[in-house]
Amino acid sequence: MVEYSIGGLRDMFLGNVRRLKEILKYAKISSDVAEIDASNLVHKEVNDLMRYCALQGVRRIVLKGVRGQRYIGTRLYFPDPRPKLEIEIHGFPGNDLGAFLDGHRIVVYGNAQDGVGNTMDSGEIVIYGQAGDVVAMSMRGGRIFIRDDVGYRTAIHMKEYRDKVPVLVVGGTAQDFFGEYMAGGRVVLLGLNLDDKPHRARYIDTGMHGGIMYIRGRVEPWQLGKEVGIVDMEAEDWKFIEKHVGDFCEIFGIKEDEVLGGSFLKLKPVTKRPYGKVYAY
Repeated sequence: MVEYSIGGLRDMFLGNVRRLKEILKYAKISSDVAEIDASNLVHKEVNDLMRYCALQGVRRIVLKGVRGQRYIGTRLYFPDPRPKLEIEIHGFPGNDLGAFLDGHRIVVYGNAQDGVGNTMDSGEIVIYGQAGDVVAMSMRGGRIFIRDDVGYRTAIHMKEYRDKVPVLVVGGTAQDFFGEYMAGGRVVLLGLNLDDKPHRARYIDTGMHGGIMYIRGRVEPWQLGKEVGIVDMEAEDWKFIEKHVGDFCEIFGIKEDEVLGGSFLKLKPVTKRPYGKVYAY
């Protein structure tokens, strides 16, 4: 067992981490599929085993007994070309699931905590449940599909560059500061669990200066940040909605016609530099 300390105090995140050879018994590899029992592993051990399995040529990893381990999927970048992984999670992953994700696909059969897809580069994350705060923070590529609700400050600092445009689709509703400081990307909030009630989030898209948000359902003007406006839907918007909301419905077994038949609002920033007067340059 490896002991990590900071200033003589045991590191609560890296303390009690065992060496790889001591935890190999928790991974069973059969052909190109690996099953990992995470119930007795700390977060670094889970990621160590996942990386080990990937290096053995595994194409699919099934994690069972996940109980809040953080950073799952963050150590799966490989400089040499190799097939991307399918990662199946049973349980409840901890913060920063799929942070810096590099092209792999993660499916969670349960809820997720804060920071899903933090600075995600590419790939796909699917959550069969709800997720916590700051989902898709600084996300710069790939897609995230969340069946139910999300917490505060979802899509904060989301960004895009040229043809690299991240996409987030949320089936339920969101808490305050949804889309705060968005600089790019596309976000869809469907409100499928609201039963004609309005979305409850306040300060939606505060500080937004890039990207586009689509909201299905009712939102009052006072719920929006001063930096955004409601604009007309165009043909390209409907094409985008049909593609990504269609995929969302197929994944979660939802009737596409009922979802697409709802009323959608399109939100865009009214300025690319909302706080320009605050600075001296």
